[in-house]
Amino acid sequence: MYIKVYLDNAATSYPKPDSVYDGITNYMKNIGVNSGRGVYSNSLKANELLYNCREAIGNLFNYNKESNIIFTSNITSSLNILLKSSIKEGWHIITTTMDHNSVLRPLMSICEAVNAELQVIPCSKHGILSIDEFNKSIKSNTKLVVMSHASNVIGAIQNLQEIGNICKKNNIYFIVDSAQTAGSIAVDFNNLNCSALAFTGHKSLLGPQGIGGFIITDEFNNETLPFIEGGTGSLSDSIYQPDFLPDKFESGTLNLPGIAGLYEGIKFINKVGVDEIRQHSNHLFNYFIEKLLNMNFVTIYGYNPTQEYTATVSINLANIDNSYAGYLLDKEFNIMTRTGMHCSPLAHKTLGTFPSGTLRFSLGFFNTKAHIDYTIDALYNLFKRM
Repeated sequence: MYIKVYLDNAATSYPKPDSVYDGITNYMKNIGVNSGRGVYSNSLKANELLYNCREAIGNLFNYNKESNIIFTSNITSSLNILLKSSIKEGWHIITTTMDHNSVLRPLMSICEAVNAELQVIPCSKHGILSIDEFNKSIKSNTKLVVMSHASNVIGAIQNLQEIGNICKKNNIYFIVDSAQTAGSIAVDFNNLNCSALAFTGHKSLLGPQGIGGFIITDEFNNETLPFIEGGTGSLSDSIYQPDFLPDKFESGTLNLPGIAGLYEGIKFINKVGVDEIRQHSNHLFNYFIEKLLNMNFVTIYGYNPTQEYTATVSINLANIDNSYAGYLLDKEFNIMTRTGMHCSPLAHKTLGTFPSGTLRFSLGFFNTKAHIDYTIDALYNLFKRM
């Protein structure tokens, strides 16, 4: 029997709900114009879609000021805008070794450019930041903390609510990278005490590639300058960028087909329920881990039964290079995974898997127990032949 199994949802979710494909097609075929650029009916329909999607994002993240929800092309763009428009000389900034290069690289470049101090705190071998170590790292000039909600390598979920509370007490801005959690677990902007939250549409929000964004508080917005300037459809008589949101950060033509798809993805999530999605992913994750723990030729990285995880598992097989194992899983069994460093070199140094990396399996809403059983059988098959 032919089977094709996609287990790389931490990179991008696949497949999408049918409504996402239909929403994109409907926009392209039946609306197809820019928002904010005309008073004809199709442009007004585009305006309505844009507002509805902002509202849906606000509801999902428990944030009720739609003007402070900004659309970008992806979460990497969002993080670059937030970091490079705000960080100033003399600031002390904190992040962790479990963070992705979309956090680490812009931090490195902007801190060097403006003479700011960057501190990267080591996490445990289970991928968790120690609250005690975090408290010890805070200085009088600590102005910003940037952290991923969960690791893209092992799925370990950080205690961001406690981090956010500490930031609030110390008047420190706090940026959350929600790439691995938004849509798959409940993410409450207010409970996290965020200053900004970056999101991407193409992972667990079930939208297409090419759409993302961020939410920003008025207080943190006051620290920022416009990052990309140009046409906004507003204040067109002025050669200066508008200073009000969202126009301050939304120059040029928005990806409205992507926004249409993202809106349908969020509607699907609301229909199913975030709690139901979380329960499904936990069930699959625990089932997969249970099977892997019984395989003496498998090393699981970062797993601790007392921790919370997204449905992401990193392993290596004895005597099989992870890149070769990933190649064989695809070629012989039609199982799609991710191998190597996953754009997170410091995470792999933390886990002890640098520089070879790991074989990563990341489960999504459309995966089933049958997919896991098939994958386990494939891993046994591979090992017996080596």
